[in-house]
Amino acid sequence: MQDTIELKTEERTPCEVWTRVMGYHRPVSAFNAGKQSEHAERCYFNEQPRGSLKRQEQRVAA
Repeated sequence: MQDTIELKTEERTPCEVWTRVMGYHRPVSAFNAGKQSEHAERCYFNEQPRGSLKRQEQRVAA
């Protein structure tokens, strides 16, 4: 017995993506083709906290 729900493409609600540009938020769908292309090429990263775990471990050990 399968308990998962599967939706057809036409049943799905489209998700509007917004991004911050020059200090304010805009929907990506309102961008021109060039800006949409730039947005698609963005790479994302996770910034480490200023006091990294390695430094915190060294302080605890001292």
